[in-house]
Amino acid sequence: MTDRPVSSELLRRPRRLRGTPAMRSLVAETHLHPSDFILPMFVAEGIDEPRPISSMPSVVQHTLDSLVEAVHEAVSVGIRCVDLFGVPLEEHKDAVGSGAWDRRGILNEAIAKLRREFGNDVLIMADTCLDEFTDHGHCGVLSTDRHGAVIVDNDATLTAYARMAIAQAEAGAHIISPSGMMDGQVRVIRQALDEQGFSDVAIMAYSAKYASAFYGPFREAVGSSLQGDRRTYQQDPANFRESLLEVELDVAEGADFVMVKPAMPYLDVLREVAQRSPVPVAAYQVSGEYAMLHAAAQNGWLDLEAVMMESLTSIKRAGAQQILTYFAVDAAKVITSS
Repeated sequence: MTDRPVSSELLRRPRRLRGTPAMRSLVAETHLHPSDFILPMFVAEGIDEPRPISSMPSVVQHTLDSLVEAVHEAVSVGIRCVDLFGVPLEEHKDAVGSGAWDRRGILNEAIAKLRREFGNDVLIMADTCLDEFTDHGHCGVLSTDRHGAVIVDNDATLTAYARMAIAQAEAGAHIISPSGMMDGQVRVIRQALDEQGFSDVAIMAYSAKYASAFYGPFREAVGSSLQGDRRTYQQDPANFRESLLEVELDVAEGADFVMVKPAMPYLDVLREVAQRSPVPVAAYQVSGEYAMLHAAAQNGWLDLEAVMMESLTSIKRAGAQQILTYFAVDAAKVITSS
């Protein structure tokens, strides 16, 4: 007989289900799979080899050829969707972002090249926004209000988005992804696509996109020419109900997916959207989230692989069915090797 206290009254011992890796795997409530991930990729005009992005370790601006090679690598580990961002030369930017609907523009050329290479085996999603193509860096067309102040003209921008979406669909995009947060953008794009015979092209709406400080490294990635900020059209980080309204409007206008961006700072928003949305819900683990985990790991403060997987699990646990992440390939390798 021992002096250990008798604990027969403890009928419930949750630790029984944590004792071994096999047991933890058996009862895990959330599972990541490579097919959950969408890989954001940048393709730049006027470069002859991939160009590293200093604030985003291991992420580059691709050439058209290196883009194809990188997508083959992604496919080899189980990723089936990529999200393309174009980076035109400065001299090809203008006030209205006309390079966005130029068939020879870098983004549309990249879409077409991937569609020829992969057909329907890889879903090609295209960023449908003008910010990379305007010389002022805003997501829309500028005008002045009745008081003479410079504004982003919502309705004039919608016309440009429709042209851009049609060009992307013609190039071969499977999914159009309007990220500019203009009122009515999903309705106008859906109508334009349907009228041009692209009723099979889906729309992933950036429905709850916040004016976040976590986008910093992305500005380098796309060579942003932004002057000012985007707080008049992206959401205020202080607001929650506004996201639910935006999602409701986008679904009513024909969105096939809705998105919350950024992901980790807005998991509360993601959870509520996931519970309410009748369509699939995506979340974007943005450049700042990616960069800060890398920076902490480089300083020896965090285990990069561990926090990568924990952060992605938290996003899926909150309700995301698709996760846009620059970690996509690395995370998929971890999953497939485990």
